[in-house]
Amino acid sequence: MAENKKIPYKIYLDENEIPTRWYNMRADMKNKPFPLINPGTGKPVTAEDLTPVFCAELVEQELDNDTPYFDIPQEIQEYYKTFRPSPLIRAYNLEKALGTPAHIYCKFEGNNTSGSHKLNSASAQAYYAKKQGLKGVTTETGAGQWGTALSMACAYFGLECKVFMVKVSYEQKPFRREVMRTYGASVTPSPSMETNVGRKINAEFPGTTGSLGCAISEAVEVAVSTEGYRYVLGSVLNQVLLHQSVIGLEAKTACEKYGIEPDIIIGCAGGGSNLGGLISPFMGEKLRGEKDYRIIAVEPASCPSFTRGVYAYDFCDTGMITPMAKMYTLGSGFIPSANHAGGLRFHGMSPVLSQLYHDGYMEAVAVEQTAVFEAAEMFARTEGILPAPESSHAIRAAIDEALKCKETGEEKNILFGLTGTGYFDLVAYQQYNDGTMTDTIPTDEELQKSIAALPKFE
Repeated sequence: MAENKKIPYKIYLDENEIPTRWYNMRADMKNKPFPLINPGTGKPVTAEDLTPVFCAELVEQELDNDTPYFDIPQEIQEYYKTFRPSPLIRAYNLEKALGTPAHIYCKFEGNNTSGSHKLNSASAQAYYAKKQGLKGVTTETGAGQWGTALSMACAYFGLECKVFMVKVSYEQKPFRREVMRTYGASVTPSPSMETNVGRKINAEFPGTTGSLGCAISEAVEVAVSTEGYRYVLGSVLNQVLLHQSVIGLEAKTACEKYGIEPDIIIGCAGGGSNLGGLISPFMGEKLRGEKDYRIIAVEPASCPSFTRGVYAYDFCDTGMITPMAKMYTLGSGFIPSANHAGGLRFHGMSPVLSQLYHDGYMEAVAVEQTAVFEAAEMFARTEGILPAPESSHAIRAAIDEALKCKETGEEKNILFGLTGTGYFDLVAYQQYNDGTMTDTIPTDEELQKSIAALPKFE
């Protein structure tokens, strides 16, 4: 459905329109996501199981399938005001370049120092850790956006921060690493020789470039063995999707101001934080039967958990020390190629999004790296924003859908999530511009090898 009045290039909300409550999609899901399983007992995890790992109030959010809204603490609201609200952009120049009748909108989350949407949950998790009286937190990071965001939030709330950064990103993106250190975080390439699981992975896979699963294992090991520390995660978990709902809530408010009803909503998908946050209020309407939207998850062809994975219980980490989640997965032992979309190199997918996908509420596509950077370059040249490789997966799909509208003459509204900027990803842009970038797609045999090693649990 197309809007009737002139839309400004950027739609900004007022400060008083920043959401004061997070929305929990699970409350409206008929089929709730399957519970996390304690690998030691084979039973659903309890709050007691999780409190040695996560902050107590975050455990409550993680396990709550029924409360539709959670009040955002005033301290977090005040911090949100330093970088929110974020703009909803009408991509007029991209539309013109494509010659499409479609109207393209993007919710831009890159207008903060971390360069991405990750600060929405990092600030919440740091706040709850500080409130609990903890000394510090550990985490993993892929491309570095989450680690950067968490280091910022920890500096703001006065916490120590220990980051395990996937080795390939640690080497490719030294400047993002230095931003973390500037905010006071310690940053270690993963897998490292600092932890038992890191030493084990290095011995089993000499020269490995690492994965998010490896880094998660190391971060959890350090958290549970260090007094006054807890582990925090930037994606996948229910609590993270809850915090990230501010993206979709703001986007929906901006759309309603101008009578815009999206026909297609697109988000890049690695673990699910951005996609889940963007679609949350729209998916809520869809779940309640109030409206219908076509929702598309876009993932890298090199790590295709939705499109080529299986829906099964699996560990969220390579070291197999975390609870097991029912999700679309390629197997916790799968280590993707060293592509440049570091934030999308996770072997599994959010249990919430996995359930929604399994139930047919959204679809998924996998796109190749060179096609993604082709879209990124076009967006940068037309809209003036250099997008992150992760965000560019959504741009690729948005362009493809807009070109379909050009063929059919349909005037659809396309909304996608522009998760962040690509200013620390210039090695990737250099490779694309030099013509040395390649596409690596796992074979069926490679995927079956890791999938075959899934834990035997149902």
